[in-house]
Amino acid sequence: MTKQRIETTGAPAPAHTFSQGIRKGPILQVSGQGPVDPATSEYLFPGDVAAQTTRTLENVRAIVEAGGASFEDVVMLRVYLTTRDDFAAMNEAYGAFVTEHVPSGVLPSRTTVFTGLPRAEMLVEIDGLAVVD
Repeated sequence: MTKQRIETTGAPAPAHTFSQGIRKGPILQVSGQGPVDPATSEYLFPGDVAAQTTRTLENVRAIVEAGGASFEDVVMLRVYLTTRDDFAAMNEAYGAFVTEHVPSGVLPSRTTVFTGLPRAEMLVEIDGLAVVD
């Protein structure tokens, strides 16, 4: 099985030395995404974790789809938040997005971690794992 780099203009270009996503066989790993506009590379929605969560999940979804999968194929999402105070708002936005994009109702597994993030504007970062049929 060959390892394949996944690239799309539907998500921000990586700012560092990593790929947007990697697929090897049926496994598709999406690198951590933030609330960045893919067209302008600007960080969006300062101070609004709900809007940042939705934008971040849109970026994850674009990479998943570029890798030949759908959001229905996502088996795991990891959410990194800068503060516990944002958990409820993130969780509500996350729930709305995932419910809309996983029509089967079999939602992905999730881990949420509270940590520092690379940029002060980022309140949330999300990465994902999909298994492609």
